[in-house]
Amino acid sequence: MYCFNIIASAIAGVSALKAGVLPLLKAQDVFDIIFSNHLINVALLAWFIAQVLKVLIEAFLHRKVNFRRLVGGGGMPSSHAACVCALAAAACKTLGISSPIFGVAAVLAFIVMYDASNVRQAAGEQAKILNYMIKHWKETTPEIFGKELKEFIGHTPFQVIIGAALGIGIGILI
Repeated sequence: MYCFNIIASAIAGVSALKAGVLPLLKAQDVFDIIFSNHLINVALLAWFIAQVLKVLIEAFLHRKVNFRRLVGGGGMPSSHAACVCALAAAACKTLGISSPIFGVAAVLAFIVMYDASNVRQAAGEQAKILNYMIKHWKETTPEIFGKELKEFIGHTPFQVIIGAALGIGIGILI
């Protein structure tokens, strides 16, 4: 019944919008709505902190600052895990463990972490092999091989665990 009410409300909202009953939202209104949502803010903060940590960790390990890491995937800690775990932890903290929103956020977190540590990591390993094969190609390299594949797209389970711990900590503290 609850789902039916949500669907009916959404249909009524769309009908009212088409009829000109509801005011059209401006870009600033949408921005305000998104950034006034505590759960979104916590998730974005966790993602940002994880990305900054990637830059700092790489700078420490390689003695070179690589600002591309601010937006790149892969590496330590997993910003994917940090983001979804912060979302789930904040939902649990503010809405309770029995909240449907926490349930959805927790399931989403497990799916994202599984994908980050399994599917995307496997794709990165395949890219390494393909890049090796392309570099050692005996004949003329075809045009399609002109660009190396991105190898740094997944995470080790340890990177995902650290990202998850970071996200849960941020979700509980903020």
